[in-house]
Amino acid sequence: MMLRLIIFTILYVGLGAYVLQGVKTITKNPWLVYIYVGLSLLVLCNLFYQFTIVDTGRALTRNKTYAFTFFVMLLVFNLVAVIFLFSEDIIRFFIATYTKFYGETKSFAMPDRRKFLSKLALGMAAIPFGALLYGMYKGKYNFKVLKYDLEYDDLPDAFDGYQITQISDVHSGSFDDRKKIEYAIDLINKQKSDVLLFTGDMVNNKAEEMYPWKDLFATLEAKDGKFSVLGNHDYGDYVNWPSKEAKEKNLKNLKDVQKEMGFDLLLNDSRYLVKGSDQIALVGVENWGKGGFKKAGDLSKAASKIKREDFKILMSHDPSHWEQKVVDDPYHYHLTLSGHTHGMQFGIEIPGWFKWSPVKWRYKYWAGIYKEMGQFINVNRGFGFLGYPGRVGIWPEITVITLKKKSLT
Repeated sequence: MMLRLIIFTILYVGLGAYVLQGVKTITKNPWLVYIYVGLSLLVLCNLFYQFTIVDTGRALTRNKTYAFTFFVMLLVFNLVAVIFLFSEDIIRFFIATYTKFYGETKSFAMPDRRKFLSKLALGMAAIPFGALLYGMYKGKYNFKVLKYDLEYDDLPDAFDGYQITQISDVHSGSFDDRKKIEYAIDLINKQKSDVLLFTGDMVNNKAEEMYPWKDLFATLEAKDGKFSVLGNHDYGDYVNWPSKEAKEKNLKNLKDVQKEMGFDLLLNDSRYLVKGSDQIALVGVENWGKGGFKKAGDLSKAASKIKREDFKILMSHDPSHWEQKVVDDPYHYHLTLSGHTHGMQFGIEIPGWFKWSPVKWRYKYWAGIYKEMGQFINVNRGFGFLGYPGRVGIWPEITVITLKKKSLT
């Protein structure tokens, strides 16, 4: 960790010194220079304080998160500015070389051009900086209800029009505004869905993170019940526990708090949702993820109580499970509900037209509805946030899916 901090610090200071010349170019007011230098030093000192002096082990606390976020924001600001400033310096270098060999040229010494490009560089750098600030102030609680209708030939008749609300990746340890969470809980209840399904990551690390919020989440309503599965963060794997027993107790506490909130936690298990003489199977696996994530999910065990011919809904936190295990499973899971990716909490999305996020280079299925081999998956963009305390372009999501019987005509 210390080596990485030193490397990032050298990069940060080097870029900052370069950008400082641009700041000096566009203003004669020394206070703007002092503000830039003072802010840069404050962010850097706070980063070292949070990651070297404050002892929280591997846990990413809220203070650590904000310290790292502001550091990255200024680093990005400096990097974008340097790209523009450096291009000008390259041009000046070639013009100077030409002048040395071929004589004076009036186009070389133009301080107005340097001042203009410095303003342009800092202006362009301010765009991602401002976007990230907006994401922290507004974006992280900009809840969106996304609605989908999915049609099936073999949907039991009684479930035609059956409505599911899915939420995922609550990450309650990151919350800092109770009013916004109250609004979101009310928004979920206003959907009046038949069943509520939560697909993992209730907390960042510890069960106690949920204690201030469990009374709110206990008010979530669905007439056919509330069901949940565990995500990779729910196991407490990212904390240095004093003992194995402490870690096990934390997981038990999390399971208990889910029960207290009225969730039926499915741990490689299944339930039947029944309407009249018809039923559909609800299957829930523990976390299974590629790339070093916990692989506690056991699909065979989870489906051991249901029949192959059942209409099936699977809850599995990580969409890589669907890609690598579920799609080819002979049981044919009609709908899988996942989360985990958060859409990276950053991207560009025009609903129904275009969506992009850097997370697509890590996950093939990263946000929204996908269909393979007659099976659907919805990858929820997440209810909460983790790491970067905000969202830009990829907003917190409440998914509402309506099951439809496909017409034969």
